[in-house]
Amino acid sequence: MSDAVTVVVRRHVRPGSGPIYEDWLERLTAEASAMPGYLGAQFQKPAAPDAPYISVFRFDTVETLRAFETSELRARYLAEIAPHVASDAVWDKTTGLEIWFEAPKGTVVAQPSPHRMALVLVTVVFLLVLGLNVALAPLIGDWPLVLRLLVTVVLQVLLMTYLIMPRVTRALARWIFPSTKTAT
Repeated sequence: MSDAVTVVVRRHVRPGSGPIYEDWLERLTAEASAMPGYLGAQFQKPAAPDAPYISVFRFDTVETLRAFETSELRARYLAEIAPHVASDAVWDKTTGLEIWFEAPKGTVVAQPSPHRMALVLVTVVFLLVLGLNVALAPLIGDWPLVLRLLVTVVLQVLLMTYLIMPRVTRALARWIFPSTKTAT
């Protein structure tokens, strides 16, 4: 699994400024595409008049995201759009089960099915814990329970984060994200 970073930004635009904001986003992302580590962006227009624009930006590392955040390019663009937005942007932080799932390429602000994520995680965790217990029993079976549990949990989290979940997510992406729309 790569160390790619996804940032979801929600921003309310002043009435009548939608076309200006959309043009601004296009120009910003066109210039940002030349920055090292920038992987792309997707946008979703407001679903209702009082709803925010949603932008999803991807960078290859936290460091390249920070470089963008502190860049002259971003500062210049934020100053330009300030009169057209109703408030500061809200940067969403992913919490909960979504940390294990990555949307299919081209997905515009996908909301994975929580029931399907839970089913996939229960299945993966069950099979992985069962497999680790069987495999590790001959090696650490006589260790104290706390140490056996610690080793199992550490291995489970590392395997899920870097090996298993990226592959499972890719294989089941269309099922986990059933109602997504892809960018054209």
